[in-house]
Amino acid sequence: MVAARITVNGKETPISPAAPHTTVLDFLRERGLTGTKEGCAEGECGACSVLVARPGVNKPTDWVAVNACLVPAAALDGQEVVTAEGLATAGEPGRPPVLHPVQEEMALRGGSQCGYCTPGFVCSMAAEYYRPDRCAHADPAEGAGAEHGPNGFDLHALSGNLCRCTGYRPIRDAAFAVREPDGEDPLAQRREQAPPAPVATEYTRDGSVFLRKSTLAETLEVLRERPGAVVVAGSTDWGVEVNIRSRRADCVVAVDRLPELRELRVRPGFIEIGAALTLTEIERRLDGEVPLLAQLFPQFASRLIRNSATLGGNLGTGSPIGDSPPVLLALEASVVLAGADGEREVPLADYFTGYRQSVRRPGELIRTVRIPLPLSPVAAFHKIAKRRFDDISSVAVAFALDLEDGIVRKARIGLGGVAATPIRALATEAALEGEPWAAETVEAAARVLRDEGTPMNDHRASAEYRSAMLGQSLLKLYAQTTEAVPS
Repeated sequence: MVAARITVNGKETPISPAAPHTTVLDFLRERGLTGTKEGCAEGECGACSVLVARPGVNKPTDWVAVNACLVPAAALDGQEVVTAEGLATAGEPGRPPVLHPVQEEMALRGGSQCGYCTPGFVCSMAAEYYRPDRCAHADPAEGAGAEHGPNGFDLHALSGNLCRCTGYRPIRDAAFAVREPDGEDPLAQRREQAPPAPVATEYTRDGSVFLRKSTLAETLEVLRERPGAVVVAGSTDWGVEVNIRSRRADCVVAVDRLPELRELRVRPGFIEIGAALTLTEIERRLDGEVPLLAQLFPQFASRLIRNSATLGGNLGTGSPIGDSPPVLLALEASVVLAGADGEREVPLADYFTGYRQSVRRPGELIRTVRIPLPLSPVAAFHKIAKRRFDDISSVAVAFALDLEDGIVRKARIGLGGVAATPIRALATEAALEGEPWAAETVEAAARVLRDEGTPMNDHRASAEYRSAMLGQSLLKLYAQTTEAVPS
């Protein structure tokens, strides 16, 4: 087994002597790359963001920004990382380094004050700067707006980065001022080459081990032998457990690079989405083909989180407030569970059995998510939270309806945040099906929807508020659709 190492700013760096639970953030800082900062240790602030070379959607390689505070350093064995320090290029002898275009614009436009958050902003901005399908608009007014610049820059790329002292306008100005990379830019040129191939990793230290096998079959054998192992993909959940709750594991098994878990295929009768594809990869590869998922993605955490988080991870944790389960329930999705003895397909409606519990057996993992076709033409995802973006839902509601001649022929409604598990609103579905899509029907069904689940009082919302939002969500859907539906 080759010694585990990461290419950091073009230089191969051994991971040893870091412990298997050591994050990329601590790994970098211990090696003097202190531009990468710890702000929250939860993936909420972006002060720690770095660039990683990942398989591209439109080019062989994409430069992707990730939260270094969440990812174990061992998970990047064999991969390439660029930090804020690595973006600048060497100047002439005796002269300081030449700033990267993103760094230069941030400096010119006053995008930094205390500077704590600046390196993270710069890395997230650089990822968007190198996005292959970003392009300037011929007409400066075209595409310009609060969240999209005339240079094609999408401010959602910075949704996971927080600034407490500069204010966001100078940062926005810097983002909208950057041009396209020139032909001599080494990181732009790097996009034309394939990213590093996945490597098998067995990194052991102080009695703990981080494992990445080459195939699904090998991984399943490990899980059969060690059913208590922690399975990670993007580590957006496990990283928080390690940082905030000081959890440690004797064995962590990474599945994020397994080719069998990274396929996205449209087949007759269903779409199959690999459990280890990141949400950003799914979003860009589907390109709106599943409208309900297209509504979900911008509201799911931040771009930094979506660059690492996976559907398999979101379902695997079994959280009742995960945003993807309500959507997948409304889409009547199923999960394919793989174990050393074979596979089985389970409807998602039957998957959750209790708070953070499921039918998944020890040694099994989610291989893929299947969404049946055709899709219902009326679809909506409503997320009720205290912030517009990058927040945990108080209530999440997903709708998928088939309307024919003004009649509800089929209704599927997924709910999150109102019970110990994500649930289908079966009583409301029954109240809608076969009835006219009319105000009287919807108002009666909204009263039923308010009583679905077992909402509770907590710091995010009261039970009464959650129930009220359920009913309002259906009324909102009706208001949004009546103009397009024959009376």
